[in-house]
Amino acid sequence: MWKRIYALFVARNLEFFRDRSSLAWSILLPILIIFVFAYAFSDENPEKFKVGLVGALPVDGAAAAFGATRFVNFIDFDEVATSLAKVERHQVDLLFEPATGRYWVNRTSPNGYIVEKLLIAAYAGSTERLERHLVEGDEIRYIDWVIPGVIAMNIMWGALFGIGYVIVRYRKFGVLKRLRATPVTALEFLSAQILSRLWVLLVVNFVIYIGMDWFVDFRMHGSYLNLFLVFTLGTINLICCGLVVAARISSEEVANGVLNLFSWPMMFLSGIWFSLEGAHPWMQNFALLLPLTHVTESAREIMIDGAGIVEIGDHLLILGVSSVVLLVLGARIFKWE
Repeated sequence: MWKRIYALFVARNLEFFRDRSSLAWSILLPILIIFVFAYAFSDENPEKFKVGLVGALPVDGAAAAFGATRFVNFIDFDEVATSLAKVERHQVDLLFEPATGRYWVNRTSPNGYIVEKLLIAAYAGSTERLERHLVEGDEIRYIDWVIPGVIAMNIMWGALFGIGYVIVRYRKFGVLKRLRATPVTALEFLSAQILSRLWVLLVVNFVIYIGMDWFVDFRMHGSYLNLFLVFTLGTINLICCGLVVAARISSEEVANGVLNLFSWPMMFLSGIWFSLEGAHPWMQNFALLLPLTHVTESAREIMIDGAGIVEIGDHLLILGVSSVVLLVLGARIFKWE
């Protein structure tokens, strides 16, 4: 028995090391991920908290001392009224007006609680006074803000790996070679794969949505039909991304590497877990190129703000057009063998 196990072990290792593309991906992918995220998030003064400033900080006094606090990213805003929504939605942890000593905080924000303590400590022993305000209206819990991104992320994993891996496996074991002998075209085959995976993901995530709503009771102010449209278009778009990746690859290891190269940046840079407010401008612009950003943002606008089709029209247009482009591209470069 152990001889057979050892023989299989050696054979698999030889197969892997002889596949130069798989070996290259297994080495280069971690290096690329580390390099990108190290460059994106590293700094001599890594900023952990975000404070919105309405007006400039003075050169001295308690407000200046607060402004010198390390690990706090101070973001300039023009006026209070238009900035309060960012505090409600956990995009900034606290809004501060140095000239008047007024500040606004969301009582459900863990980071806001910590930053408020830092602000109060900076004013301790000073004759200057602070004026505390809670954000007006219905405060948004972090769970309400993060739920749309969690659902979108689950769709992403199911779409990319559920399609990409299957097609690569079909090609590897000769299934696609047999299909090539039939009248089925590449576009027909890929369309069938999209429809098959689409209904499975929609049903699964519908069950997840109902289950999470039953346990968490998160907010839903918009139309369920609009939300269904967003998740449908997002699912189709991400499936098409998986199809393009798997259009010519015949190695499962290479497919895994490329799919991870697609999915990991989307998971961290699409605003699922944290807001990109105050991040590097190039990072914010890069996030707009990721389909998961548009799925998450549009779903968040529907569920939290009650946005309609008009308000999310730009996201829907980008998802729809890019889906068509990706499908046509996948059909053009598709290889049966």
